[in-house]
Amino acid sequence: MTADEQGTVVWITGLPGAGKSTVAREVFRLLRERTPAVARLDGDLFRDVMGGDLGYGLADRLENARRISRMCRMLSEQGLHVVCATVSLFRECHEWNRANLPRYVEVFLRIRRETFLARNQKGLVSRALSGGAGEVVGVDQPYDEPTSPDLVADTDDGAEPPGAVARRIVELALP
Repeated sequence: MTADEQGTVVWITGLPGAGKSTVAREVFRLLRERTPAVARLDGDLFRDVMGGDLGYGLADRLENARRISRMCRMLSEQGLHVVCATVSLFRECHEWNRANLPRYVEVFLRIRRETFLARNQKGLVSRALSGGAGEVVGVDQPYDEPTSPDLVADTDDGAEPPGAVARRIVELALP
């Protein structure tokens, strides 16, 4: 299969609470209006589907990201467009994706630190800040922001709504 026959991989990344899953669902819906050949992956769900054998330390997070990248490649090589929502905190994964996914669109959903703390995904942030939970990206684990995303969208409260971000992504993915 040539690169032109492969599906596009839309890689939506950002801190927990940035709106990745919400935007990914909308991108998936919009792409499905154009073609049935669309798959959606979510980092949290993917971890469970793959057997739940990985924890949340940096080494396990890196392995999970590698698995997601390889799954995206496999699906896109079959002609599917793939919408992937994942924290994807490692720069090396973004670089691998650029080198190995011919039709790759990287989207960075950016939020301010205050918004990240206020959204408090699953209560993890407040527990980590109070010393009760560890291994939280953006609190006690670093997050490598993408260095050259194809699209940056600010998703703070009152910023660009998820539907508008999704429409911009679809225009990049399937012009």
